[in-house]
Amino acid sequence: MLSAQDRRYAERHGFLVVDCSWNRLSDRGSLGGTTIPPGLHRRLPFLLATNPQHFGHVGQLNTAEAFAAALAVSGQEAEARKLLDAFHGSTAFFHVNESRLRRYRGAKTSREMLAAERAEFSTVG
Repeated sequence: MLSAQDRRYAERHGFLVVDCSWNRLSDRGSLGGTTIPPGLHRRLPFLLATNPQHFGHVGQLNTAEAFAAALAVSGQEAEARKLLDAFHGSTAFFHVNESRLRRYRGAKTSREMLAAERAEFSTVG
């Protein structure tokens, strides 16, 4: 899971953001011939989407929300907010996920992130 410990790696190598519908990816069988380059492969911790199609749904972030979440979780919140400033309703993402992002930023390792995610979503069934 992506955590603050990945910041240096991300600053040096960047994030790969794939703009596609992940729920349809298995139907297609691939990323359309694109290969994911070698490197660290991490998933985001659970957050609530605030985009119009999936508002309030766990883990159904649009591409901009996912990219901003990666920045915020890795300790680059100012950059995350700047990225979402270009989108209508961008402040909702940070407002809805405020406690989660705060907890996630406090986790330094993937193991701590998993514990934080479980604590945040322990009542989600």
